Amino acid sequence: MRKASRMKLTNRLVAFVTMIVICAILVIFIGGALSFRKLGQNALVHYLDGVVSVIEQEIFEPQGPQALSRWLPTLLNASNVVTLTVTDNNHPVFDFKSDHVIPDPNVLYRHQYKLPSHPDYQVTITAIPLYSEFTYSLGAMSSISLAMLIVILGLMRGVHWLRTQLYGSELLEERGRMILAGRVEQYAEGNDYEWPATASLALDQLICELKDARQERSRFDTFIRTHTFLDQLTGTANRVLFDSRLQSMVQDQDNHGAVILLRLSDWDELCSQQGRTVAEELLQDISVILSNFIQRFPDTVLARYFDAEFAILIPQQPAKEIKLFTNQLLNAVERLSPPAPMEKDNWCHIGVTYFHSGDRRGRIMDEVDMALRSSQLQGANNWNSFTKDHQWDKSRGNVRWRTLIDKTLLQGGPLLYQQPIIMAANDQVMSYALLARIQDDNGDIIKASNFMTAVEQVGYSVRFDRAVISQTLQLLKLQSATNSYAVNVTTISLRDKKFVKWLRDELLQLPRPVLNRLLLEVSENMLVKHLDAIRPVLRMLTGLGCKLVVSKAGRTIVSTYYIKDIKADYIKLHRGLVRDIHQRQENQLFVRSMLGACANSDAQVIAVGVESKKEWRVLQQLGIVAAQGRLFAAEQPMAREPNA
Repeated sequence: MRKASRMKLTNRLVAFVTMIVICAILVIFIGGALSFRKLGQNALVHYLDGVVSVIEQEIFEPQGPQALSRWLPTLLNASNVVTLTVTDNNHPVFDFKSDHVIPDPNVLYRHQYKLPSHPDYQVTITAIPLYSEFTYSLGAMSSISLAMLIVILGLMRGVHWLRTQLYGSELLEERGRMILAGRVEQYAEGNDYEWPATASLALDQLICELKDARQERSRFDTFIRTHTFLDQLTGTANRVLFDSRLQSMVQDQDNHGAVILLRLSDWDELCSQQGRTVAEELLQDISVILSNFIQRFPDTVLARYFDAEFAILIPQQPAKEIKLFTNQLLNAVERLSPPAPMEKDNWCHIGVTYFHSGDRRGRIMDEVDMALRSSQLQGANNWNSFTKDHQWDKSRGNVRWRTLIDKTLLQGGPLLYQQPIIMAANDQVMSYALLARIQDDNGDIIKASNFMTAVEQVGYSVRFDRAVISQTLQLLKLQSATNSYAVNVTTISLRDKKFVKWLRDELLQLPRPVLNRLLLEVSENMLVKHLDAIRPVLRMLTGLGCKLVVSKAGRTIVSTYYIKDIKADYIKLHRGLVRDIHQRQENQLFVRSMLGACANSDAQVIAVGVESKKEWRVLQQLGIVAAQGRLFAAEQPMAREPNA
């Protein structure tokens, strides 16, 4: 992959121009200095040649040597000659030595001359070179100094002009760096000064088209999921999603709950007499009532099962709660005034049945249908429950749950089980998912799906999350530097200011390499519901170095825009989508849609609840990055640390 250069274009050009100018100045300066020195030396040689010629003419005149001693020393002193010796066959004829102070003998010029007309005579001269004692003179060097000053000023002006002209390219380059850093939204529109303008405008247009394509893709993905799993009239789940959730529920261990079926009588007559519009308005009113009622229970699924039937799946609730809920639901529905030809006292009937792990989905729906028919035979608005032995129902009131959870927290928190998350590429462990368990008075281990509802009802969500995270941080400190752990955090805790402050202080005490091994999971449904409230907290956690995981993705049909909004690192699919995915084309379509939503982000999709090789093979073909499930390893208890 190509990497962007760290040096700006303007700096490159300025450095290049400056270097060229400086190199030119240095070349000219060195060449001028050498030429200056050569000219001085040539002038000295020419002058000394003239002196030797005069000596040659005078020395053979009558009284020549005596005449030399009268006028030659004065001339030599004025000519910077240090010594001059005239010899005849090595016999001195004339010897001169000046009184000049010589600062450096190494700079003296020495030369020997033989008189052409009298080869026996030899003249040896030592002289000071021209300009060797000269210092800088403003007057003498004014032209050169002015030229240098003009060059420097011109260079500065040229560099300033070049920077001004290339300021737009710097803006465009900086914008490109920000886009590569992932800040596309902030730099979607360019500055008017960006240059080249055509490149800036082209970038604006491409980013605009990219945003439209992403929005269209998000809308298309939501459209696919909506038309595949949701009823278009009421916005609730359809039969496909309901059957999928129920099948997944009964195949998991230690699961139980109830299925409620509500049917409207005389639906066909209502449509024929009053019209489809009136009938659909009645369905919408009932859908609003049912949607409000199921908010009290987590993980509840409401579906329009048939034209005039609504099905409700309520997991992990005792029969006592189901009966109370059904009575209240019937009273609320009865307050509606059904249009004719529906009878006010005999138009709504409800059937209830209970299920637990191992039951067949078809048998459960048959049971709830039989209970509903029994309710219809009574001839009035009523509900009936299928007679079934449900000894699995270990009813605990809030007081008993509070006592058990208090005891668990006082003993150091819940038990932690770990399950590896396996990479699809190389079957290596990517991370470990931490699963909370509590032990009751009989020694039975209770899964989180059975007690988390009670934790929320008794108001212990913050205390429970704090205990789990404390144990996780202790594990990160003591375990190998290669192990990373994913732990679930409720949105209730993330909206609690004291919890957030405590979590921030705890994380600030850990080095960043340790925080990079902490994965915090947030349920997709609650994340989207409280996104505005917890967005600053999530950004703070990711800023500290923690990784963000969105769990139970696909349990409800929501827009996937949150993936880019919070910059999630991983998306964990709901186990209901993974179960028997090799036999369910609609679930494969949903997974493809989720992968497409994550294509333009750093988020990676993880499958949860992989139980068979067929499921794993299909998930790998779809492009899942990693998976978690009993196909790879079952949940294993972790030894509690002494100081946990």
